[in-house]
Amino acid sequence: MSELALELRGVSKHYGDLKAVREVDIAVPAGAIYGFLGPNGAGKTTTIRMILDIVKPTAGTISVLGAPSALDVRERIGYLPEEKGLYKKMKASSIIAYFAGLKGIDRKTARTRAYELLERYGLKDFADAKIETLSKGMGQKVQVLASIAHQPEFVILDEPFSGLDPVNQQVMEDVIKDLSKAGSTIIFSTHVMSHAERICDRILLIAKGTKIFDGTIDEAKKKIPNRVRLQADAGNDQLRALPGVLQVDAVEDDLHEDLWDLTIEEGAEAQQILQTCFAQGITLRSFDHNEPTLHDVFVELVGEDAREAQKR
Repeated sequence: MSELALELRGVSKHYGDLKAVREVDIAVPAGAIYGFLGPNGAGKTTTIRMILDIVKPTAGTISVLGAPSALDVRERIGYLPEEKGLYKKMKASSIIAYFAGLKGIDRKTARTRAYELLERYGLKDFADAKIETLSKGMGQKVQVLASIAHQPEFVILDEPFSGLDPVNQQVMEDVIKDLSKAGSTIIFSTHVMSHAERICDRILLIAKGTKIFDGTIDEAKKKIPNRVRLQADAGNDQLRALPGVLQVDAVEDDLHEDLWDLTIEEGAEAQQILQTCFAQGITLRSFDHNEPTLHDVFVELVGEDAREAQKR
């Protein structure tokens, strides 16, 4: 078994009658990119704050880099909080070097790393610009770089993609991948599934403070059945009789009639269903099969909470 960078056992956090986090168990292998996924208000930030010993759990134990408290290994940790903010009068390079210095890096090395990071991630021309003159996205990138300038072993990023345009979201993904290549363990929280699907090794799916799923992306996708959507001159009974079909549901669509979702059993092939339709003389006007996405898993397992989160 891989060495663990983080382990939570039976961790809960209660605020009076509010159970913000409920008996969460997770184990994050060293070197993993691990996503904390869930709707807004699911308990992601509360869990992160307990991991960092910013707030104490009501119950349970937490081990960070082998220590009983993140405070014991603080210089080996990088943290980007959900509520982001920087000293607006400071220069971009100075603020990165300043935060590196707080983590024990000497002044010369800190300044060298600040300029190297700004150049690597497209901010070289703004190294001597004050934070107040930067766009929101650029300022957020500076804060991310400030949190990793000391080359931490363990990095926690709380909603790092929030407020970024698509270009800077890609830069953020590149930062996370680069950290992983350098050997760091990364945890980041988000309610946008596409980021996690592209870069995570493992994910925690949490809703209403409760762990819904913990595992790899492929394991998550196996939690929901494969589906085929087709438009056909056939009824429910005829489609239900096709080999490998478990369930048939009519799709309400004002633009298309006779549209059906077919849930197919594990191991069944969509291509076989298509061939059987031809063999039985079923006229198809469309036939679409896509592997489940992490978004599909999110909506299926979390339900209405997930739908509401995607609207926000």
